[in-house]
Amino acid sequence: MTAELTADLGAYVRKFHRASVLVVGDAMLDRYVYGTVSRVSPEAPVPILTVTREVAMPGGAGNVVRNLVALDAAAAFVSVVGDDQAGSELTTLVGGQERVEPWLLVHGGRTTTLKTRYIAQGQHLIRADREETIALPEKLAERLVRIALDAMAATSVTVLSDYRKGVLSEGVAQQLIEGAKKLGRKIIVDPKGRDYARYRGADVVTPNRRELHEATGLPVETEAEIVHAAQTLVHQFNFGAVLVTRAEDGMSLITADEVRHYPGEAKEVYDVSGAGDTVVATLATALAAEVPLADAARLANIAGGIVVGKVGTAVARPADILTAIAPATGALRKVVTPSAAAEAAERWRLRGYKVGFTNGCFDLLHPGHVHLLEQCRAMCDRLIVGINSDASVQRLKGPTRPAQGEAARAAVLASLASVDLVCLFEEDTPIELIKRIKPDVLIKGADYTRETVVGADLVESWGGSVALAQLLPGHSTTATLARLRG
Repeated sequence: MTAELTADLGAYVRKFHRASVLVVGDAMLDRYVYGTVSRVSPEAPVPILTVTREVAMPGGAGNVVRNLVALDAAAAFVSVVGDDQAGSELTTLVGGQERVEPWLLVHGGRTTTLKTRYIAQGQHLIRADREETIALPEKLAERLVRIALDAMAATSVTVLSDYRKGVLSEGVAQQLIEGAKKLGRKIIVDPKGRDYARYRGADVVTPNRRELHEATGLPVETEAEIVHAAQTLVHQFNFGAVLVTRAEDGMSLITADEVRHYPGEAKEVYDVSGAGDTVVATLATALAAEVPLADAARLANIAGGIVVGKVGTAVARPADILTAIAPATGALRKVVTPSAAAEAAERWRLRGYKVGFTNGCFDLLHPGHVHLLEQCRAMCDRLIVGINSDASVQRLKGPTRPAQGEAARAAVLASLASVDLVCLFEEDTPIELIKRIKPDVLIKGADYTRETVVGADLVESWGGSVALAQLLPGHSTTATLARLRG
């Protein structure tokens, strides 16, 4: 990657906040039920899951919207839910996201698609689906198209996210594509099924390798075969481009007269769930920010590589993409955003690691700090350290502090072998950071009591614990500063 290309890609990412994207498609609710298994049921040869927590998030087309929000794009979302509890919960989750204009139409009697995954010690036990896949009634479909066309006029790019649950019937998809052409808007389709005639005239379609084979009946094992199959679709259905996702092998962008292959970006593949949604969302965001198609595809490939390195239906953020484009080296890789810290903590927990958290100003690192952090690391498998920002330290300790800036403090902490991640927080206390990370053990020095540890009740509420580490006598920041100044 040349320096010029890297700089250009970074500049494109920093324009993502200007993007506005419309998503039309099948909304789902993804529910994850986590727990532990220690015995087999006496009633049948099945494991007994002791549930410890549940997480719900938008799935399907809703996950495309979630990815758009993570990328700092504004999103409009048009879909249909049932008049049921899952539909109500999904509506609340979508509507609670910033910069999202939701249009979730209610179809009485319809079952909202709900996918529930049961997970123990990082392993999926079973997935239970509840759904209805019939096409929309004519009047409801007409209303959906009318609302979508109005929203299309106010956004730059439209994504049709088709999961074959009934929202994007052939007639609906074609009306939206034709409407996009009249309005001069680009339209991207994440397709399903074998009938690509319903997507005729789309600017970009994004099948994976298997979907490309199903749509064409052609072999797709080699790059040459992928190109031939994709160009068959381009010519047959008048597509502007076909972007083929090839899992760990990367992606291929094929038009009528150009072919580009992008190698896989993931260093490790943990989970491919939702990676296609991330690719589509990143491609749409980049195109809405007026990034050329070839560069937009490259950014989508980088984002896809990021999320398959995370566990669960994850998202890629601008900071993640910028780091992937120009990665930090050495210890600075440990200095992360709160979102990245939370995702890392979740990934570690799913792999069976105990996540610890401690915090402080760490104004001037001294042997007392090193002693404390080594004890903290001994109490867990992975240690995240939260540090107060410069503004936070000044509010707490006065205008002459901190003695060192936040960047320097973070870098020094990250250089310690006992510390796995360092995360800045702007507030006076780390309570919001604790809520996001959800540590298994919260650790402070023995000059605190359990009652004075911020977040103690919260950590214990989800089954975590609070621990107090011994202090090294005669070593404190105040005493160290006094010795240096004296």
